[in-house]
Amino acid sequence: MKKAVKTTAPKKAAPKDWRRQTLARVRDLIREAAPEALEEAKWKKPTNPAGVPTWSQDGVICTGEIYKDKIKLTFARGAALKDPAGLFNAADAGATRRAIDIREGDKLNEKAFKALIREAVAKNSAKTPAKKVAKKAKRA
Repeated sequence: MKKAVKTTAPKKAAPKDWRRQTLARVRDLIREAAPEALEEAKWKKPTNPAGVPTWSQDGVICTGEIYKDKIKLTFARGAALKDPAGLFNAADAGATRRAIDIREGDKLNEKAFKALIREAVAKNSAKTPAKKVAKKAKRA
C-alpha cells in the first residue's frame, strides 16, 4: 500500500482585508486632524497579540478595534462630544464613551470624523492640571 503524501500548496496571498484598509484610512485621518497625537498598541493579550490601536493627546482620544464584522472606534469621552453628523452609531450609549461602528461597505464621513477628533483633543487639552491634582488627592 502506498502512503498518501500530503503536499502543501503555496498559499495565495490573502486579499487585502477591508477592515485593515479601513483602519489604515482612519489612522491617516487621525494624523491629519491631530498631528501631535500618539498612537500606541494597548491591551495586548494572547488572543490579540498586536493589541488595540489607541490614540492619545493629553488623554485618550479613541481606540480602533477590529472585529469579525466591523471596525469599532471608541471615543473615551465621546458622550461629551458634539456629533451633529450622527457618526456615533454603536449601541453602547454609556455615560462616558461613544463609538462608531464601521461595517464593510460603509462610507465614513471623513470631514465630520476629523471634527470629532479635533474636538476630543480640545476636550482633553482643556483638562487643567489643577483638576487632575485635585482628583488624585481625592482618591488618596
